[in-house]
Amino acid sequence: MQELVEFFLNYLSVERGLAQNTVTSYQRDLNFYIDFLKSQSIGEIASTTKKDITNFMLFQKDRGLSTNSIARRLAAIKGFYKFLVKERILRFDPSSLVDAPKLWKKIPSTLSINEVDALLNQPNLRQPQGIRDKAILEVLYATGMRVSESVNLKLDNVNLEVGFVRCIGKGNKERIVPLGRKAIYYIKRYIEVGRKKLLRNKESDFLFLNRFGNRLSRQSLWKIIKKYAQEAGIKKPIKPHILRHSFATHLLERGADLRAVQEMLGHANISTTQIYTHINKDRLKTIHKMFHPRA
Repeated sequence: MQELVEFFLNYLSVERGLAQNTVTSYQRDLNFYIDFLKSQSIGEIASTTKKDITNFMLFQKDRGLSTNSIARRLAAIKGFYKFLVKERILRFDPSSLVDAPKLWKKIPSTLSINEVDALLNQPNLRQPQGIRDKAILEVLYATGMRVSESVNLKLDNVNLEVGFVRCIGKGNKERIVPLGRKAIYYIKRYIEVGRKKLLRNKESDFLFLNRFGNRLSRQSLWKIIKKYAQEAGIKKPIKPHILRHSFATHLLERGADLRAVQEMLGHANISTTQIYTHINKDRLKTIHKMFHPRA
């Protein structure tokens, strides 16, 4: 069974061109499933049934796994079986009979404009790392890029004259996103001052570097965002994509076209972008107070 999983993962990486992080997520979820089957004395994937998949989902639920996580693992299992049928390793896909658990779409946590300003004003511009941090925070908010996309940016992905960044997203899909004048200004300042000092006579194609002159990691950037949020006195739960969520929310609140925001975010499905069309609570309260007869 493990060999079939490796065969599937190779297909995702080579033929589908999925990012390594996505392939690793598939691998982790399928390993949980294979381990469960082995614990049930099931040694061949061809012997599995709808009941085995359902039992796995119930087992995950009993362990306290969230509905979202169970749905994600089921999606990996469905993709695995579909691949095996396509390759004629299996004649029938038992997962096609299993329904995914119902999911509530959660409204993402966002920052207000004042909170974004406070966050972006924290880096110390007298230090090379502070100049870098200022540039990368401005880029995240200006473009709505994912953290993983921003740390993989290369110098030739950025056109400061035209004011666009070429972003490589999920599935190696490319999109072009405007930068905005503040992001352009701080990227220029970072390249001219901060980046040269971080390089330390080394060479690198990557735009954002750590203090050793190597590519900045996702984990390091996450720590940077969290640190500055604490220094800015922001009490909300801070997650890596909070500037991405804020970017989308602030654009839509100011009347931006939903399709344009979808394109900038790199969403394959517009329903994903529609999550951001909520009205902020303060504005809702104001409208209610102004127009409801008993407010």
